[in-house]
Amino acid sequence: MTNKIVFENVSKSYGKFKALDGINLEIPEGMFGLLGPNGAGKTTFMKILVTLLEPSKGKVLINGHDAANDKMDVRNIIGFLPQEFSIYPQLTAHEFLEYIAGLNGIKDKSKITKALEQVNLLEVKNKKVGGFSGGMKRRLGIAQAILKEPKILIVDEPTAGLDPEERIRFRTLLVELSQKRSVILSTHIVEDISSTCENIAFIVRGSMKYIGSTDVFINKAKGKVREFVARDTRDLSAIKLKYRIISLRRFSDHTLVRVVGDYSSEDGGKEVEPNLEEAYVYFMHEDDPDV
Repeated sequence: MTNKIVFENVSKSYGKFKALDGINLEIPEGMFGLLGPNGAGKTTFMKILVTLLEPSKGKVLINGHDAANDKMDVRNIIGFLPQEFSIYPQLTAHEFLEYIAGLNGIKDKSKITKALEQVNLLEVKNKKVGGFSGGMKRRLGIAQAILKEPKILIVDEPTAGLDPEERIRFRTLLVELSQKRSVILSTHIVEDISSTCENIAFIVRGSMKYIGSTDVFINKAKGKVREFVARDTRDLSAIKLKYRIISLRRFSDHTLVRVVGDYSSEDGGKEVEPNLEEAYVYFMHEDDPDV
């Protein structure tokens, strides 16, 4: 059976505040990115997906199981690494996974070895996790999430606080784990999405503003990114007043300024190809960010 997650007109309200508003979405096997700023509704989305919250309206189907009514069936096929992941620093990596295995009724100890091997922690299995680096702790978090060999793996802001090398290693691990399972990566870090996900959902203020491929999303920002040359601080100040600056590169006699926004033919500058980060910024700051 092919893994599939379906959101059908899902809303979640807290009083008058709508954290999610009419979400319709299908997530297939492979890597899928949930992209949006802090406060967009990503955490609420994830909590409903892992059965920690129930929607106020609509339903979520995970491999045919209703996430609200079939909680145990759903939990048996889902592995979850939350943003805040607690460990027991006095335990070794192997002891920690033995503890998690016990909580999940897993008696096959070979699954612990397999999980440690998959996340490249087998050689340090007897070291206390309190001495692990941030990246190693996150990989241990993935190990506990895949112990029961889930069909769906969900990770929330997994690379926050990691150094560049650990972030690359972690992203590579997620792609490797996406073979024959759905891996949902929720993040506000655009680089993590662009490096791993072919398809994304872009959420803003509780609504899905785009669902589809990253290439199409980027293409929708074509014509919205330009570069200007600032010869002095007066030029730079004028650009800052008129446009949203994405990046600055200083040279000996000028500054190259990359900006995003809507332009007229009189604006000047050089039109350049957008990347995912620039498309994200453009649609984040539109008055109506429907893509």
